[in-house]
Amino acid sequence: MLSKKTVDDLSNIKGKKVLVRCDFNVPLKDGVIQNYNRIDGAIPTIKKLLDQGAKVILCSHLGKPKGEPVPEMSLAPVAEALTERLGVNVKFIDDPKVTGVETQNTAKELKEGEVLLLQNTRYRVEETKYGKEESAEAYAKELAALCDNEIFVNDAFGTAHRAHCSNVGVTKYTKENVVGYLMEKEIKFLGEAVEKPVRPFVAILGGAKVSDKIAVINNLLEKVDTLIIGGGMAYTFLKAQGQEVGKSLLEADKMDYALDMIKKAEEKNVKLLLPVDHVVGKEFSNDTEKAVVDSIEAGWSGFDIGPKTIALYKEALNGAKTVVWNGPMGVFEFDNFAQGTLEVCRAVADLEDATTVVGGGDSVNAVKRLGFADKMTHISTGGGASLEFLEGKELPGVAAADNK
Repeated sequence: MLSKKTVDDLSNIKGKKVLVRCDFNVPLKDGVIQNYNRIDGAIPTIKKLLDQGAKVILCSHLGKPKGEPVPEMSLAPVAEALTERLGVNVKFIDDPKVTGVETQNTAKELKEGEVLLLQNTRYRVEETKYGKEESAEAYAKELAALCDNEIFVNDAFGTAHRAHCSNVGVTKYTKENVVGYLMEKEIKFLGEAVEKPVRPFVAILGGAKVSDKIAVINNLLEKVDTLIIGGGMAYTFLKAQGQEVGKSLLEADKMDYALDMIKKAEEKNVKLLLPVDHVVGKEFSNDTEKAVVDSIEAGWSGFDIGPKTIALYKEALNGAKTVVWNGPMGVFEFDNFAQGTLEVCRAVADLEDATTVVGGGDSVNAVKRLGFADKMTHISTGGGASLEFLEGKELPGVAAADNK
């Protein structure tokens, strides 16, 4: 993992314009922000630049407007939230072209310590077409011109696995390209956890489908001491071994792959753990009839790991020094099937002197909902990005930053 230049490596930025790609893709309901985590996560980088006398221009996408101005996906509520949190009046231009004349003029007239937030970068269809269409090159140039082609800071890990105009294209036209504090943290914790783990190194993978985690499983088996598998994806492994799984989630076309991974774990001397008992239900509902069983009969579906499995997984986590967790152990949204995720979450949170990294939307939601967020070393802000990081892929948004 190459060491990237960060905002701390920028010198003499007083009076200069700095373009910052943030991740303000926040949940909105009737124009009201439902969760401020991503906005709060961007504040340290923005404050650092303001404290050094920079003229700060922020940009982000929100939702998928698909190249058209969609009022429900405007960044106007974000500008209000930033004004409140920064104590600075954040200028906002509701510009359907994002980089139109009014925006250009406002950027030109910015003074030291002032902040401008651009409209949703995906109001322009070119944003997601970088490297595919010539018009995207022009959009990337327009974004870079707003900061006088000087300094670009990427602090949006959530889009780092995509090569778009506002995170990769723009770097071709700016002199200095660095990462912000959020990106730096992601690279450090996810990178070091996987590439330079303190052992024992345990990975926990859950979620619905094996197909979503194929490359992750393959990559982690090269690195971990123990791999714990739970959630819906476990039933494909169990069925591949000849066990009955009833109506449980199953990817029949991935059973050969599951057997290959079991074999690879044996060859690599990695302990691969699968559920030995299950909490099952008749229907996909919190109120369905449920039972704890060792084997799943016809008409039943596995919705959570059982008590024996919880004990087995806790024992495997005991003494771990590095833990990477991506995906819940069951249908944790239903209280009646949340116990497995809760117990595994508690076991990870209780580890002493361990680096614990949680990535992926569902596991992050589980950790926060169950109240263990502050007990984890790092909670990744990027769902798809953290998954691709665990696959061992180079992320375009990270690669585009200057090396130290």
